[in-house]
Amino acid sequence: MTKRLANRFPSAVLALILAGAGISAKPASAEASPAGPNILLIVSEDNGPELGCYGDPFAQTPNLDRLAAQGVRFENASVTYSVCSPSRSSFLTGLYTHQNGQIGLATHRFAMYDEDTPNIASLLKADGYRTGLVGKLHVNPESAFPFDFRRIPGANFDRANPMEEYAEAAAEFFEASDEPFFLSVNYPDAHLPFVRRKFGRPSEPVEAEDVRPLPWVGVDSERLRQVTADYYNCMNRLDEGVGLLLDELEKAGKSDDTLVIYIGDHGAQFPRGKGSVYEAGLRIPFIVRWKGEADPGLVRDELVSTVDILPTALMAAGADVPDSLPGLPLQALLREGEPESWRRYAFGFTTGSFPGNLCLRRSIRDERYKLILNLLPGTENLSAASYLDPSHRFFVVPGLLPEERATASAEVSAALDRYLNPPEIELYDLRQDPHEWNNLADDAGMAEIRERLLAALADFRRETRDPFLDPENVESFADEQLANRDLGYRRDENFRWDYLSRFPKWRESQ
Repeated sequence: MTKRLANRFPSAVLALILAGAGISAKPASAEASPAGPNILLIVSEDNGPELGCYGDPFAQTPNLDRLAAQGVRFENASVTYSVCSPSRSSFLTGLYTHQNGQIGLATHRFAMYDEDTPNIASLLKADGYRTGLVGKLHVNPESAFPFDFRRIPGANFDRANPMEEYAEAAAEFFEASDEPFFLSVNYPDAHLPFVRRKFGRPSEPVEAEDVRPLPWVGVDSERLRQVTADYYNCMNRLDEGVGLLLDELEKAGKSDDTLVIYIGDHGAQFPRGKGSVYEAGLRIPFIVRWKGEADPGLVRDELVSTVDILPTALMAAGADVPDSLPGLPLQALLREGEPESWRRYAFGFTTGSFPGNLCLRRSIRDERYKLILNLLPGTENLSAASYLDPSHRFFVVPGLLPEERATASAEVSAALDRYLNPPEIELYDLRQDPHEWNNLADDAGMAEIRERLLAALADFRRETRDPFLDPENVESFADEQLANRDLGYRRDENFRWDYLSRFPKWRESQ
């Protein structure tokens, strides 16, 4: 495994990784025609690996299960940040959010530092690809992403646009030209509200008695079962939509020539999920189908991240992979056999995504252990409060009511308390404790592991020039967020967060 933690990806390391997998890098000139396949990126909202192919007992997802059987399923895939805009900025730019600047929601005026940030649309377009987007983008500024084709630009959280419209829009794009293309299709499911059924989908809704709350929630009640049932109804509707989309790809005669990537943009919106750096927030489904290049039915356990999507797409297209990208081309994992080198660690981050949910936390995990560093020790996690405190202005329906929390076991109750008032450091053994109930940070027998992970996280933060390494940046960011909890800035067209000027200057000085 590579020990590289830098924000640079030296060509020598890239060549080593690809050579170990029997793959050669093939650069393309600016004048050359695209040398690679079509690329279809399918993105769902607010769901972890609650799919049949990942072993979920309640999911009814035959289309995504079939996609996994036809390609490679990644068991340990994660996002860089478990909220929509930051997560999407990472897989679109191939950068961690503190590198590109999108450290909060686009709807709350967070944005990338630079509108000229290279991204999957601009880079593939420059290489001769026709580019399209169906569904929302949700990264600022949208002008940075020069898609040739746009349809259904809104979030569609009320599901006013049926699944058929996504497939029809994609079919229009598929049929417009025989030139190689990149198309990203972004579905609203399973984002809140958990819409039970719309336009006859899902075709067979599940009921409360058919499911149990997600295991990492740790609490059960009749109300939570109903909420969870409707979450699964969203997942099942998503699956039907993906089936319609893949049917249109097949009808267009382009299925065999298309690299298909499916991901969730982050975990589900339940306590200790979305907005957190626990596994329930960061871990996602990640499936790659590529006829002739990806072994059908292969399951990989390596740590992969959504920052790997851009280098994978560029490598597939025969384009140059910029040295500045921190991700790794997944081509090294699409065949049976061990790559000569791969990453040892995966990293997560959150700011809470907007002032009402402020929390600053970083995480690092290896194949077994997970460490979380709280950058604001001694302060309440406002994001957790939106799931655990019904008086919180942004309390969500999947959160826990006091009477439900009262039924939790001692172990779960302690974990929920820790979620709301986190210590500086948390440490978990994911093999023995996959839902992160038992904090081992103060266990003397874990001291060596704790220090190793802290050192590796510090190395990563230095190498990627994390502005939150500077206590002044932490303080200024937190103060500005807390000063704007009334969200009045949303009515000010000229409002701009201070970090958008402060952080790039700090990064340039490092």
